[in-house]
Amino acid sequence: MRRWTAYHERWRDEVGCVAVDTDDGLLFFDPLDAPSEADHTFITTFFHARDARGRVWAPTALVRRLRNRGVEVTDPFEVGEELPGGVRCFETARDGEVVYWLPSERALVVGDVLLGAGARPRATDDPLRLCPARWVAPATLDDLRASLRPLLDLPVERILVSHGSPVWADGAARLHDTIV
Repeated sequence: MRRWTAYHERWRDEVGCVAVDTDDGLLFFDPLDAPSEADHTFITTFFHARDARGRVWAPTALVRRLRNRGVEVTDPFEVGEELPGGVRCFETARDGEVVYWLPSERALVVGDVLLGAGARPRATDDPLRLCPARWVAPATLDDLRASLRPLLDLPVERILVSHGSPVWADGAARLHDTIV
């Protein structure tokens, strides 16, 4: 597994990207300035279409929004369907955003619903926090917490956020502290 950051013009900051090599090929998650060609790209939220390559995977509900951003989803799926590399997808209360579970890496790949230390807006030293309430509206932060609770059943070691520092150890404890 590899996580790298790249400068995002619109965000005007470094953003996190993830790649993992599996029996099903090289999987990218929200890539930007990717170091190689991907077999599969997974998108967490339509804002993160970035440099999608190879077969592009996204929940069916995101297909139209991604097309409007110039990204053609080759493999739309429903949450709960089997995905390459054993990846599992979880819905969130934020409209148009999902979280991916990489069981082989014991890692969550998160778009915007969780932020790492140092992430804008209003950067903090907290290792993990919820995104601002306005990002999930009309849902509430309580709705977001409830939607993330199923993740507490996973043996999470790492939480690979797009914004801020990733959580490299004790991910389950950090996740619990953030959403309970």
